[in-house]
Amino acid sequence: MNKNYIYKKANLNNRLGFGKKNAVLAIDLIKGFTEKCYPLGCDLKNVIEATNKIIGISREKEIPVIFAVISYNPNTLDGGIWIRKAPAQGEFVEGSELVKIDPRVDFQPDKDTVLIKKYASCFFGTSLASTLNALRIDTLVITGVSTSGCVRATAVDAIQYGFIPVIPREAVGDRASEPHEASLFDIDAKYGDVVSPDFAGYPQ
Repeated sequence: MNKNYIYKKANLNNRLGFGKKNAVLAIDLIKGFTEKCYPLGCDLKNVIEATNKIIGISREKEIPVIFAVISYNPNTLDGGIWIRKAPAQGEFVEGSELVKIDPRVDFQPDKDTVLIKKYASCFFGTSLASTLNALRIDTLVITGVSTSGCVRATAVDAIQYGFIPVIPREAVGDRASEPHEASLFDIDAKYGDVVSPDFAGYPQ
């Protein structure tokens, strides 16, 4: 049976739209993920370009931009069991080249907020929810990598914390097309709005 028919029958894929105030969250656009010479790296040129476009619009409208970066202590104990499941992540040690934001990304340290995370969701064990609440943000535009990992986990937690997740399709990426497309389909069906970078209504 066609999946679109199944989801339509279940009354999924509803649109959330935008709230009153947005923020942009750029996830893990760091060298360890954006440079193919590293074990978890892949070609994210188009993702970076799309993210930069969104960031540029956001700066013009004074919309907050937050960069989430995964980084561990040298002993990686703060990575818990996840390091055992994905040992290559143990190389993402604070101060290393892998955790540096890719220079192609429009990152401005004097304007942007940097959030250090340890797990897939940018909300888990971080101050992200408190920061967004303090700024009275209700809509989170999520970009970065990986679609099937940190992007999806963050979108799920965003809606659970009461924020509207908006995911610009071309501004997120993954190592393979199958998990990328499956995750976008699933997010759009149940957790947020998957849109084009030129989506109507942005920025608010």
